[in-house]
Amino acid sequence: MIDFEFVSPTKLYFGRGKENAIGSIVESYGFKKVLLVYGSPRIEADLLPRVEASLSEKGITYIRFGGIRPNPLASKVREGVAIARKEGVDLILAIGGGSPIDSAKSIAVGVPYEGDAFDFNLKKAQPKAALPIGVILTHASAGSEMSNSCVIQDDEIPFKGGINSDLVRPLFAVENPELTYGVSAYQTAAGASDIMMHSLERYFDPSDEDQLADDWALSLVKNTMEAVKIAIREPENYEARARLMLNSSLSHNGLTGIGKQFGFVVHPIEHSLSGYRPDIVHGAGVALIFPAWATYVRERDVHKFAKMAKVLFNVDEPDEDKASIIGIARMKEFFSSIGMPTSLSEVGLGKEDIPFLASLTTGNGTRMIGCCHQSLGKQDVEAILTLLL
Repeated sequence: MIDFEFVSPTKLYFGRGKENAIGSIVESYGFKKVLLVYGSPRIEADLLPRVEASLSEKGITYIRFGGIRPNPLASKVREGVAIARKEGVDLILAIGGGSPIDSAKSIAVGVPYEGDAFDFNLKKAQPKAALPIGVILTHASAGSEMSNSCVIQDDEIPFKGGINSDLVRPLFAVENPELTYGVSAYQTAAGASDIMMHSLERYFDPSDEDQLADDWALSLVKNTMEAVKIAIREPENYEARARLMLNSSLSHNGLTGIGKQFGFVVHPIEHSLSGYRPDIVHGAGVALIFPAWATYVRERDVHKFAKMAKVLFNVDEPDEDKASIIGIARMKEFFSSIGMPTSLSEVGLGKEDIPFLASLTTGNGTRMIGCCHQSLGKQDVEAILTLLL
């Protein structure tokens, strides 16, 4: 276990009807004017009016800022920054899933910054200050409600990239599993896949034998796999939705990678896919890439892949090499069983796209992704994507 610092300051308000107390929650922090950042039209029908009524009851003013799309845009963030500055808001409140939350985060660091907020995603600058951020979560997936990350893209470049800063960790998150009942089966499955990958990516980061974080990561992944099947079958099963929602938060707040060197590999490859084709759902993208990545790097850490097979799929095979192969195959079967893609053609991509996607991932071959023995370059990414043809 390496030396580390762990920060997870987000206060969690969890349970039925918690969103109806948002006025009291915001009032308790002393905020007076809120920018409401959201995307899904289903929010406007019921949830948004209730949020606004609760805020008004406490004398808190608000400004609506809707229209956030999946794979959120830098251009929309710029609009939000301009409105937040003009209106003098003192809190950015995201209502929705990862896209509104990441947009809110980017707006929050953009307001006090003299340049373009997308500079942070392009690694041209590091945020030095931010407006406080709150969240009402409606989709269990990205984990952005407790994370220090913020992923935004610009379709014109095209480029999709993230920042990591504790300045963008939300001050509070309100989570009522009932708010996820209306999420489609496909989006539920994609969300669960993203939850799983947030912990699996951390699990495969280098660690000591039997490090506690590894056990936490695999336990959370297994719990998510069980819960998503129930949620797909029974969309209004409160306990299954609650498990997914809480797992979303805990999979990406750093807990399942505590005491380890941090470095994502599958996520950067997926960012090139959905950065190039914004219609690709991020969670579906990571589910697509993981088995190919795992197949490509399996021999670098056979023991960990074998342990994954045993814990997640009860693979009783003493030969770790064989167990690791079985485990990867079982994971691919699982993703397929919940409706996730297993080939590039299923997301509208082909062999001709691979060189460009690998260039997007690695900055045209100028950088490696991952860490330590997992580090991959442009040729590695091309090889991984070729396995998906």
